[in-house]
Amino acid sequence: MDFRSFNLAKFEQATKDERKGLSKKLDIICRDSGFLLISGHQVPDNVIQAQWAAVSSFFALSQEVKNKASAPYPGYPYGWIGPNREALAASKGEKTPPDLKESFNGGPLNVPEGLSDQQAYEFCYQPTLWPNINGFQSAWQAYYAEMERLAVRIMAALAEALGLKGDFFDPFIQQPISALRALYYPATSAQTQTGQQRAGAHTDYGSLTILLPQAGTSGLQILHKDEWVNVPTLENCFVINIGDLMALWTSQQWISALHRVVAIPDQPSRHSLAFFHQPDWDSEITPIFSEKPFHSVKSGPYLMEKFKSTNS
Repeated sequence: MDFRSFNLAKFEQATKDERKGLSKKLDIICRDSGFLLISGHQVPDNVIQAQWAAVSSFFALSQEVKNKASAPYPGYPYGWIGPNREALAASKGEKTPPDLKESFNGGPLNVPEGLSDQQAYEFCYQPTLWPNINGFQSAWQAYYAEMERLAVRIMAALAEALGLKGDFFDPFIQQPISALRALYYPATSAQTQTGQQRAGAHTDYGSLTILLPQAGTSGLQILHKDEWVNVPTLENCFVINIGDLMALWTSQQWISALHRVVAIPDQPSRHSLAFFHQPDWDSEITPIFSEKPFHSVKSGPYLMEKFKSTNS
């Protein structure tokens, strides 16, 4: 397949007629694969580079030091999740060996008051367990804030691609429970266990994912028309993919594509940054284009159950 780039800034600055054409292009991409490359994102390069430096410093630490920022129990969402702790394919009901990766995870920057469901505070608003690295927390939070802003812009473009007003999704993302994940895939050995991947085949759970792979690396693949296809890494582009909740929202008109990070013998190490945009905890996600009642899900509890299914 031909991965297409979508220039977000060009879309936002387009005339009315140009905007319609670009909206149609975006709709076609989301129907065909659910994966695209975003240019014109306007995320400052100094914020990106500071984040790369921070997470690279963290993953270079010894396991003993990283353990001080470790998630304290299975299912705790933030902090360091070490090797052999997660198997993403489990979210699709497939039993595999643990994924060949480790991660550092952080949640929303602000904790809202007055949520009726205590589970929201017990899961999505647990504290991020910051490592003792000078500048790490500030770099992380600056990058997270940029991803929040970018996600709002992308959601507005997606609304127009669906033939809706640009602010259609705004009421659902006033207090999003998005998570930022830094991933480290160690170099692979000459042989891996049968069925083991760097990240097992899965779909993402939320509205959309904003992924920044390490430049010059590869391994991310999507299943497109029964064939695993490599996702390219382009300079100054984010990889965007539609998640399960957006597929549900669009009455399955858009695709939440199965994807994985493949393990090949003797691969070098690899980093990536993944921002999982998730509607507010209480947001009820109901298909937009269904003529009769269709099952809906509540954003927060749905996310919590999916996350816990993949962590041992």
